Amino acid sequence: MDSAAPAKLLYDHGQFKVLWPGSYVICAATGQRIALEDLRYWSVDRQEPYVSPEAALKRAAEVAGA
Repeated sequence: MDSAAPAKLLYDHGQFKVLWPGSYVICAATGQRIALEDLRYWSVDRQEPYVSPEAALKRAAEVAGA
């Protein structure tokens, strides 16, 4: 396993489960890498991670068509 590879996660309420090991995920709104130890924001419904609350709001607006 390449620890510099992206992880595959299952996002749940208040926690996530690692399905495929890696050291980071990619923010769905900005494309930025997020180290797993820094991951705090995600959407359970869309199964997407976000780098910040602002990125989560930006993505929600995109999905809503705004």
